[in-house]
Amino acid sequence: MRKFNIRKVLDGLTAGSSAQPPPPAPPGPREPEVAETLQAEHFQLCKTVRHGFPYRPSALAFDPVQKILAVGTQIGALRLFGRPGVECHCQHDSGAAVIQLQFLVNEGALVSALADDTLHLWNLRQKRPAILHSLKFCRERVTFCHLPFQSKWLYVGTERGNIHIVNVESFSLSGYVVMWNKAIELSSKSHPGPVVHISDNPMDEGKLLIGFESGTVVLWDLKSKKADYRYTYDEAIHSVAWHHEGKQFICSHSDGTLTTWNVRSPARPVQTITPHGKQLKDGKKPEPCKPILKVEFKTTRAGEPFIILSGGLSYDTVGRRPCLTVMHGKSTAVLEMDYSVVDFLTLCETPYPNDFQEPYAVVVLLEKDLVLIDLAQNGYPIFENPYPLSIHESPVTCCEYFADCPVDLIPALYSVGARQKRQGYSKKEWPISGGNWGLGAQSYPEIIITGHADGSVKFWDASAITLQVLYKLKTSKVFEKPRGKDDRPSTDVVDEDPYAVQMVSWCPESRVLCVAGVSAHVLVCRFSRQEALAEVIPMLEVRLYCEMNDEGSPEGEQAPPLPTPGGSSSPQPFPLQSHPSTSSSSSGGLRDNAPCLKVKTSPLKQPPGFQTELVVQLVWVGGEPPQQITSLAVNSSYGLVVFGNCDGIAVVDYLQKAVLLSLGTADLYGSSDPHRREPRSPRKSRQPSAAGLCDISEGTVTPEDRCKSPTSGSSSTHNSDDEQKVNNFIEKVKTQSRKFSKMVASDLAKMSRKLSLPTDLKPDLDVKDNSFSPSRSSSVASIDREAREAISALHFAETFPRKADSCLGPCLWVGTTLGSVLVLALGLPPGEEQRLLQPVVAVPSGTMLRLKGAVLRMAFLDSTGCLLPPAHLPWREHSIPEEKEEKEKAKKRRPVSVSPSSSQELGESQYAVICSEKQAKVIALPAQSCAYQQNMVETSFVLRGDVVALSASVCLACFCANGHIMTFSLPSLRPLLDVYYLPLTNMRIARTFCFTNNGQALYLVSPTEIQRLTYSQETCENLQEMLGELFTPVETPEAPNRGFFKGLFGGGAQSLDREELFGEAASGKASRSLVQHIPGPGGIEGVKGAASGVVGELARARLALDERGQKLGELEERAAAMLSSADSFSKHAHEMMLKYKDKKWYQF
Repeated sequence: MRKFNIRKVLDGLTAGSSAQPPPPAPPGPREPEVAETLQAEHFQLCKTVRHGFPYRPSALAFDPVQKILAVGTQIGALRLFGRPGVECHCQHDSGAAVIQLQFLVNEGALVSALADDTLHLWNLRQKRPAILHSLKFCRERVTFCHLPFQSKWLYVGTERGNIHIVNVESFSLSGYVVMWNKAIELSSKSHPGPVVHISDNPMDEGKLLIGFESGTVVLWDLKSKKADYRYTYDEAIHSVAWHHEGKQFICSHSDGTLTTWNVRSPARPVQTITPHGKQLKDGKKPEPCKPILKVEFKTTRAGEPFIILSGGLSYDTVGRRPCLTVMHGKSTAVLEMDYSVVDFLTLCETPYPNDFQEPYAVVVLLEKDLVLIDLAQNGYPIFENPYPLSIHESPVTCCEYFADCPVDLIPALYSVGARQKRQGYSKKEWPISGGNWGLGAQSYPEIIITGHADGSVKFWDASAITLQVLYKLKTSKVFEKPRGKDDRPSTDVVDEDPYAVQMVSWCPESRVLCVAGVSAHVLVCRFSRQEALAEVIPMLEVRLYCEMNDEGSPEGEQAPPLPTPGGSSSPQPFPLQSHPSTSSSSSGGLRDNAPCLKVKTSPLKQPPGFQTELVVQLVWVGGEPPQQITSLAVNSSYGLVVFGNCDGIAVVDYLQKAVLLSLGTADLYGSSDPHRREPRSPRKSRQPSAAGLCDISEGTVTPEDRCKSPTSGSSSTHNSDDEQKVNNFIEKVKTQSRKFSKMVASDLAKMSRKLSLPTDLKPDLDVKDNSFSPSRSSSVASIDREAREAISALHFAETFPRKADSCLGPCLWVGTTLGSVLVLALGLPPGEEQRLLQPVVAVPSGTMLRLKGAVLRMAFLDSTGCLLPPAHLPWREHSIPEEKEEKEKAKKRRPVSVSPSSSQELGESQYAVICSEKQAKVIALPAQSCAYQQNMVETSFVLRGDVVALSASVCLACFCANGHIMTFSLPSLRPLLDVYYLPLTNMRIARTFCFTNNGQALYLVSPTEIQRLTYSQETCENLQEMLGELFTPVETPEAPNRGFFKGLFGGGAQSLDREELFGEAASGKASRSLVQHIPGPGGIEGVKGAASGVVGELARARLALDERGQKLGELEERAAAMLSSADSFSKHAHEMMLKYKDKKWYQF
């Protein structure tokens, strides 16, 4: 009988339970009908470049031979600048603040000192700099570092007042230590404080000048290991600078004074001055001033020396801007800066400290800017900064990225932007000129658009991983600016930045730009090379108000087709306003029919560039301000602009300057509204301040009810449940508080679930973060304050309006925050002349589709899987009168074909790609059947989704709140890439992240910086060639000539053999517990770990050969030593044998 084995049964059960069931096949055909070329190997995610000003800078350094500038920040970042177009960003893993930077001049290396008491050696000889060595101080805090020119020994001062010496080649600590108690007077009873300055005498490397915070300065003799002189002052020291002859030095103090000392006269300073102090009569001491944070003392052969200092202003200068003071002979120039001075450096002709310095420029690192001052010209003009450091000139509120733009677009923008440049810059070339450009493999034009809090819109040339500003549009010039407190009609809507840009929609081919602002205003602009004078800017007023709250939505994902509504959705004529209407009051004295901003009534001169043709504003309704715009789209072929918010949607004909449609979201559904809606409780609501666009705390939620609904003359159609609820409204007033509490609890639960971040884990961002927070945009649709349905996505397309249609027609697809997709059919008059005379008709078609989560993006593919962009007209100059031939061409001009396939005119099938926060669907048209479906996330939600072109194909790219970046093939929605990129630490990333064609993407990584990345394998492979080189071989200038008499009588600079003094033979080994050596990823150990693939195998083989050769060499040396020892032993044995050979035993 066969024995029963219980273990096999258990193993079978375990295997059965652990096996995953096969995934369900997507609806529709199993085999893809479209041949898809994109595969997973075409995708790879990596960062490319970072643009903008380094956020929160803290340190500055310059290599005078390589002409490279380095900036460190308080978050551990490192930015390196060479010639214009050569930039590099590095990051310390610890994220600790960079307190000091020291170049190994002309060696292609940099030492960084961090606030966590670590020193790092960076290798700049590679395109992506890496850390070679790190040294962690365990028992002392690092306060100051000094690396003499052409020396490998780094002096490190500590908080305890000691000075340690590090060999930068091996990054090992020397046993030589300058102890604070030996440096100061023995009679001193107090600690001198931390080391704030270290420098060697320019004429004698064996003399080290040490500055302590308390005011004591010591000249230390390195050879004799004792102090030669001690200089004492009552005020704390901030910095020290040498005269190049090494006979004098100057100190800056906390009371705003400068003291000049002779090296051999330690009793008292030779001179004491207070540059900004008021000189009192009777020889009294000047009043104390603010501390002079830094001073530099630079000499010239032909004239007086330069004394340059920061700080030191008198305390009575309240409200005065930060200054840099340049003292040259008897003249003193005070240069005001826009921001606080972090650090400055004087650029000199020679890197040798013992020669005339000949300063020619000053680099000033400000809190939010980098300024270079020309010292050689009168008036000290500044150099024109070629780096893209003005991204944050006004806080960035939105970003858009366009790759593969029309070729003539960037030259056109540059030509009109060149006229906007300021005058008065220095005529000399930019002095930071190190490095070499990379080989640009990408040839297609790229443009980045940034919207700002002051209403400006900037266009940037982002081609070939560089960034350069092209053109700036100021939208605020269209509006009247409030002169005083009494003349501010918008103060109760927007307290600050009323012109802040919320979103932009741009058609690059036709050069039509649409800008939506925080004050619920929309500007339609067209590009022109000619200057224009507008007598009156046309303005339209749109009235949207919603009286319904959405209580819930059905569980089903797709609703049945709806019948076409009747006259309730017919186009409503709206009068054109030639000037802002005055505010009317209702019976209760409430503000009504008033826009938030006043359009200028005087003639407006518009320079070449984008010129405003129409202003559309939402108006107050019943004392409540209009809601901010949440979605925007423009189409040049149709001449339409459409926008929506949580109240509804408005379609505007910007050619005829008329409002075609103004409907509430509920009215778009018609009679078959799938949502249960209730009348709103009569609560007074208020729009949040537009300061929230820039200066709000991103972790906060403001539960404000600001919903209004359309009053376009058509009443909403309700089902029987809604009518019953309206009839019983009086009874519901009694339970209003209970329902309100339930709604708030439900909203908070929904918000916390979708954010997937607990409130206590959200970072508390500083108010100065200058980050943008729209009330409701398509990218952050999950963070709605209320359960109302807003318009979250809009898309114009030539497609099938209804299920039974067989012909293509112009349509507008509308996506909502509750996952509905509705279609409006557009009726356009034939011909260009009729287009301006006959009205355009926009009617809901009755088509409705359903998805989970708010709709983010919509796109269309033809039957072969090629992307169908919206129709557009080519750009032409409208201000120039056309000839007859041009007019005839214009009459025959048709909208540009939106498909590479000519079969579209025959009405063949299409695919509609719809991406929501939770899932993506591909809908086959005109059948309106779901061909493919992909549930992208379960516990998180998608923040941004874009349908982009890559490698002659199309894919869907998504960025999720959990930090993942995903791509899917189209139309089958196969997952191609799913990589964890970065956590959603703040909402700035969520609002500014955007994908574009050719595998490019970007986001605002800080309030001042744009981070670009790629998800294309091809771009990642070519990135190394595209990056610029920081290090270039340059010969070090010759040392200054000592002269005949100095050489004869022993004058001139005295050298020091530091190796003999600091080496292990002379000074011994340092304490092992004092520092910890950490090999960096840029060294051999890092290469071992990073090597992978074929190149990695070669690197490993090379390393193995090197190690084997090294071991063989060591073995050979040991064998030679053993042979030598054996020979010696043999020799001694032979001598012993000869010595005792003839002796008898009794003679020993």
